[in-house]
Amino acid sequence: MKEQVLIAMSGGVDSSVAAYLMKEQGFDCIGATMLLHQNAPAADGADADRALPSDAEDARAVAERLSMPFYCFDLSEEFRREVIDRFIRTYEQGGTPNPCVICNRYLKFGALLREAERLSCGAIATGHYARIVPENGRWLLKKALNPAKDQSYVLYSLTQRQLAHTRLPLGELTKERVREIALAQGFLNARKQDSQDICFVPDGDYAAVIRRFSGKDYPSGDFVDAEGRVLGRHKGIIHYTVGQRKGLGLALSEPHYVCRKDAAENRVVLGRNADLFSRVLDAEDVNWIVWDTPPARFRAKARIRYQQTEQWATVFPDGNDRFRLEFDEPQRAIAAGQSVVLYDGDTVVGGGIIG
Repeated sequence: MKEQVLIAMSGGVDSSVAAYLMKEQGFDCIGATMLLHQNAPAADGADADRALPSDAEDARAVAERLSMPFYCFDLSEEFRREVIDRFIRTYEQGGTPNPCVICNRYLKFGALLREAERLSCGAIATGHYARIVPENGRWLLKKALNPAKDQSYVLYSLTQRQLAHTRLPLGELTKERVREIALAQGFLNARKQDSQDICFVPDGDYAAVIRRFSGKDYPSGDFVDAEGRVLGRHKGIIHYTVGQRKGLGLALSEPHYVCRKDAAENRVVLGRNADLFSRVLDAEDVNWIVWDTPPARFRAKARIRYQQTEQWATVFPDGNDRFRLEFDEPQRAIAAGQSVVLYDGDTVVGGGIIG
């Protein structure tokens, strides 16, 4: 009997080709789209003809072309609670969140996996560029063979259970090859461009989104230097991220950057570029992949943002849920709320949220 797999379909070319490849490998496939925004119409079964967002319509068209059943799951309430509300809280507390990591953890590989189990699917498949490999009794997460598209950074929070029930058929392909397959199959989204934005912040105006969802006004406060001297007034702490230079609205004798946000005092601390460099960070809410309990200390390469080249560091775990990390060389703009992901070669060791 064929294994039944739920394909997470966003309407983009990657998840469409993932669906095609899983069908070609002999799996019994069901297509599914998550409707994540408030007031989005739920549609599955008898409701499938209701009006859907354009991306969901693209996903449904591909599913129909592949003769796959197609479902839409309205997960907007869970998305608001787990992703948007966390995003807002992190900004309010002075951090810089990564909502795509949180969405993967709680929605795509959390809520959607539960829907897959409800439909008696043994696994879900996605269009992420990464690989999952069984080794020595564990499931390991590895980089994609194409380093230019590797997405292992945003998947570090997957648990052993989630990894065991996930398939990533694009892990050994280039983007060019994926588009070739889509064109050969006549997919309407074969040339569709990748989204570069956070899905609920399509215009990049984080502050406006935070105000709209929270219903709050965020008061102005002081720009200060490291010694606490007032340099000017900011327009609300949610408007700034660590490392930011542009948009400060100050006329100073030399360039200044956001070095830290003091949410308790509603102050934004500015400094020079050299002040942004640090060797040490603390991480919390940690997920380990290669073991259940880490050693007392170990060497690894670490990445503190999605596009960064990994840097050598020494890691000092504090129990299973926290660690301190010391880089060999100072790193620029380490931001609370972002993720730090640890690598051993092409294998993801684990990661956590920078505190």
